[in-house]
Amino acid sequence: MTDPTDYSPPKVWTWNKASGGRFANINRPVAGATHEQELPVGRHPLQLYSLGTPNGVKVTVMLEELLALGHAGAEYDAWLIRINEGDQFGSGFVAANPNSKIPALVDHSGGPDTQPLRVFESGAILMYLSEKFGGAFLPAAGAERAEALSWLFWQMGSTPFLGGGFGHFYAYAPQKLEYPIDRYAMEVKRQLDVLDRQLAERPYLAGEQYSIADMAAWPWYGALAKGQLYGAGEFLAVHEYRHVIRWADQIAQRPAVKRGRKVNRTWGEPASQLHERHDASDFDTRTQDKLTATP
Repeated sequence: MTDPTDYSPPKVWTWNKASGGRFANINRPVAGATHEQELPVGRHPLQLYSLGTPNGVKVTVMLEELLALGHAGAEYDAWLIRINEGDQFGSGFVAANPNSKIPALVDHSGGPDTQPLRVFESGAILMYLSEKFGGAFLPAAGAERAEALSWLFWQMGSTPFLGGGFGHFYAYAPQKLEYPIDRYAMEVKRQLDVLDRQLAERPYLAGEQYSIADMAAWPWYGALAKGQLYGAGEFLAVHEYRHVIRWADQIAQRPAVKRGRKVNRTWGEPASQLHERHDASDFDTRTQDKLTATP
């Protein structure tokens, strides 16, 4: 193995902004707001502030699935938070999520005399919405509920190795370094094998029923298995995980999933981008291909 550096950690670490690579303009070792910027509020009780990354897609898929079940109270406004431009450090967003990460949900359904309720962390938002709407997409009790929650928290704990670990060093770091890429590739392939073995025995992660565990894992591992994440499909030999691929394809065909993955998306085919969602009709009238079409 090659060793391209002779770096030795100093006794006390100090921040070198120039070492931040692609994300140097937004990464910093402190929390809190950098500027005053209130969050907009639309006409629906549920206000989502997000971006169409895998963590954001979890929540928009859940909201669209709830609407597909007939839960009218799940209507929502989805506002775009451009994290590369530092929107997440505005004072209003920091009030909604002190960790300055998307997604953040603010529930105004208590009425004008009640303080709006904030929920941050995508797994917490999925659980909150499930409980708010009668336990939707989460088994009520027993082994299947335990299984669904176990896989939900597995995803929350495992994916940082895929995103912040493998994805960073493989796709975004200023230098290609063999050791961290090998280290995180090994872990990501282990995770894919964990999923593949689970899905060999059942259609969904928690058993026979589609649940919030699948909604949490699919935007990350489904995209990875289909070669859509970091351009790393061949490198990770994702074709080997045929049960994950079957599961990814099955979920991708759900109409609510097709809608949810478009929301707050700002890249890819224009027809797949709905920068903000404020009404169900926006899918038909406000995707980027329609907004930019020549009159």
